[in-house]
Amino acid sequence: MTLVIFIPIISIAYFYVGNSPEPEHIEVKSGMVLIPSGILNMGGDNDQASPNEFPKHEVEVSSFYMDETEITNDEFAEFVEETAYKTEAEREIDWEKLSKQLPPGTPKPASDNLAPGALVFTPTSSRVPLHDSRQWWKWTLGANWRHPRGPDSDIKDLGEHPVVQISWEDANAYCKWAGKRLPTEAEWEWAARGGEKDKIYPWGDEAINTGKAKANFYQGLFPFKNTLKDGYENTSPVKSFQPNNYGLYDMSGNVWEWCNDWYDVGYYNNVAAQNKDTKGPNKGYNNLMPYQQEKVIRGGSFLCNDDYCSGYRNARRMGTTSDTGLNHTGCRCVVSK
Repeated sequence: MTLVIFIPIISIAYFYVGNSPEPEHIEVKSGMVLIPSGILNMGGDNDQASPNEFPKHEVEVSSFYMDETEITNDEFAEFVEETAYKTEAEREIDWEKLSKQLPPGTPKPASDNLAPGALVFTPTSSRVPLHDSRQWWKWTLGANWRHPRGPDSDIKDLGEHPVVQISWEDANAYCKWAGKRLPTEAEWEWAARGGEKDKIYPWGDEAINTGKAKANFYQGLFPFKNTLKDGYENTSPVKSFQPNNYGLYDMSGNVWEWCNDWYDVGYYNNVAAQNKDTKGPNKGYNNLMPYQQEKVIRGGSFLCNDDYCSGYRNARRMGTTSDTGLNHTGCRCVVSK
């Protein structure tokens, strides 16, 4: 949990591979979708695209299975109950580890501020500069997956909402427990596009603010006036909106989703980005946060809108430190075929 701000049943499925007379036994949980192999035209599709979404390039992606929804609070609770796992937002902070992600000489904060917690979105009272996220993210002691908006909140009646306030390590631990893994960034984008080429969103090219509600996102003036046109101020239950062509829900909006890859803003310029089933760079690089190693997040959240990040676009890519917990970040898992 980085203090950067300082301020249901398992089933066995059998699949024949090629012309082999013997089936390959693949154990997968119910609720997964088979994503076919193909050639992904990866990268920005319109003038909203950021420099880190270029150059657009082709990637061959092998077939895999993906969870049809984001991991829910009920699913994560089952994992915690069985393993007694404690998320990073629930652990004491290791200052020596944390300090390596900060500029040299950063003073150690008071011990009270090194208590377990996470970042919580806090609406502002008026317009603020959108380049400074410290205006709306508040380090909140006691915030974690059980208390996503702070110690006075809980997940009662939110069992079918996506779990949030989980770090990359937490998401990875869940996927391993489930016999799965986190998707690569290329797999994620290939799945989000649903078999369509160069479409801006999982549903096509129709603007997100046009027509019926297509995803859980922020309507109004971010970050202080949400009109709640879609009916949700925070997370929404999974399957609240129509799936894409592959039958995947919430590939746009609701919560950001962790990917396996390190986040390098310039990776698309690397010839390795075009490798079949690329797994991304060996380490991360973000010129805006040069002391941090970040992991890729994809899909946008209930806090995205066109004035701020348009994170619900298929090609939109961002990064955050792997130990960060936020109340708009979760995950879904995949299984190689």
